[in-house]
Amino acid sequence: MIRLERLTTELISKEGNLSSSENSLSHTKWNCKYHVVFIPKYRRKVIYGKLREDIGSILRRLCEMKDVEILEAHACIDHIHMLVKIPPKLSVSGFIGFLKGKSTLMMFDRHANLKYKQGNRNFWAKGYYVSTVGLNEKTVQEYIRNQESEDKLRDNMTKQETIDPFKG
Repeated sequence: MIRLERLTTELISKEGNLSSSENSLSHTKWNCKYHVVFIPKYRRKVIYGKLREDIGSILRRLCEMKDVEILEAHACIDHIHMLVKIPPKLSVSGFIGFLKGKSTLMMFDRHANLKYKQGNRNFWAKGYYVSTVGLNEKTVQEYIRNQESEDKLRDNMTKQETIDPFKG
């Protein structure tokens, strides 16, 4: 126990005051950040315009309901990036299941025409990507901010037709 306290004290003295980034529960100090990515069913490019605004407001509202803090988020045309602080009382998989399930129901309530376009009441694809974020939070935030422009560049590069050098 003394060794853990000394290690925490050394970390705080090296990194500055970490207590501003730590949260607490009754007997726990925590700083659990996750980079989460999930996609619409069949990776359809449907997240734009009014739908994009609604997805943003719905995800913010659902995160507030579970006391999850959104540090950074971006809705690209075919996927969502989020940097979130999830309290240790929630499992990551349980929270993502709640987020995707409830947001689907809310999206179909707000946009009834999606039911006909999607074919069923599944808006998000199964699965998601998640990684923990340590002290490299700024790097992940920068990545999330620039992801859409990088995707557009990559899409433009793949649309070019290649000429066979052997046929002229």
